[in-house]
Amino acid sequence: MFDHNQPEINFALYAVHQAALIVSQVQKELISPALTKDDRSPVTVADFAAQAVVARLLAHTFPLENLVAEENAAALRQPKNSAILESVTHFVKRHDHQATPERVCDWIDHNRVDSAEHFWTLDPIDGTKGFLRGEQYAVALALVVGGQVQVGVLGCPNLEDSYRPLVGGAGSLVVGVRGQGAWTAPLFGNQAVMTSPDALFKPLRVAQIDRPGQARILRSVESGHTNLDQIDRFAAAFGVTAAPLSMDSQAKYAVLAAGQGDLYLRLLSADKPDYREKIWDQAAGSIIIEEAGGKVTDLHGHRLDFTTGRSLSNNRGILASNSLLHPSALAALRQIGA
Repeated sequence: MFDHNQPEINFALYAVHQAALIVSQVQKELISPALTKDDRSPVTVADFAAQAVVARLLAHTFPLENLVAEENAAALRQPKNSAILESVTHFVKRHDHQATPERVCDWIDHNRVDSAEHFWTLDPIDGTKGFLRGEQYAVALALVVGGQVQVGVLGCPNLEDSYRPLVGGAGSLVVGVRGQGAWTAPLFGNQAVMTSPDALFKPLRVAQIDRPGQARILRSVESGHTNLDQIDRFAAAFGVTAAPLSMDSQAKYAVLAAGQGDLYLRLLSADKPDYREKIWDQAAGSIIIEEAGGKVTDLHGHRLDFTTGRSLSNNRGILASNSLLHPSALAALRQIGA
C-alpha cells in the first residue's frame, strides 16, 4: 500500500477529489441536451472552478510550491466575462464559503509558472469533448521533481473500478506513487477514502499480454487528438485483430493500468505535424502506468522529458503499453513511418 500519510500524496488525493466533485456538479447542472456544439461555457466554468479549488488547497498546504496549469484568470478579470466569473465563484463557494470573484481569480493564478525544479501540474478537465458529451473526462494532478513525476492522481467521475464506463456511478480515484505502485478506489460515495484508504484502495496491474495479435488498443475519440488513419495502419502492421477502444482523456491510462487495454497511441495528426503534448495531459497518467508495471515513451522510445516547460518539447507523440508489447510496438511504428 502507498503511504497515504505522506503530505504530498494526501494533498493530491484530497485536491483531486474536491475538484472532481465540483466538476461533476457543473456537468449535472449546466450541461443539457439543448447545449449547442460551440457552447463551451460549462467547460469554461468547470475548468476555472476546479483550478481555483486545487490552487487554493495548494496555497494552504504548500504555499511556496509552484503550479504549472492549463488556465489563468486574465480573461475572467475582464468586465465582459463577469457573468462567467460569477458562475465560477458560485461553484467554488460550495468548497469555500469565503470565495469571492477576486479571491477566485487570485487562487487560479497562485504561484503559476511555466516550469520549475519542483512543481505541480494540473489539468482541471482533461477530455473537454467527453465532458460536454457527458462521457469520459478526468481531473489530472501530478507532482514533478527534477523532471521526474513522483505522484500522479486522476479523478474519473464516469469510470468505475478504473476501467468500466458508467455515468452516475461511484467513479474512480486513481493514484500512482513513485516506487509504491498504482491504486484505485471509488471517487464518490465513501468519505472513508480520504480517512482510511487502506481498506478501499485496490492495486492496479497491467495485463500480461505479450502477443501483438491479442493486444487491445486504446485511442482518443476525437480525430483532432491523434491520427486515426495511421493508428489503423499500425494495427494492421502490428497484427491487432480486436476493435480499438475509443475513450476521451487520461481515463485511458486508468483502463490500461487496470489491465483492460494493452496499448495507447497518441500519433500526430496530419494537420499538426509539429504538435507537442502538454505536460498536464501526460504526467499523472504516465506514472500510473509505470507503477502498474507498464511503460510510457514517445514514438521513438524516448522517456518523457518534463523539464522543458509547459510542453513535452523534446518528445514526439506518445506510446503507452503493458511493457511486454513495447519493443514490438516501436518496431511497428517505425515500419509505418510514424
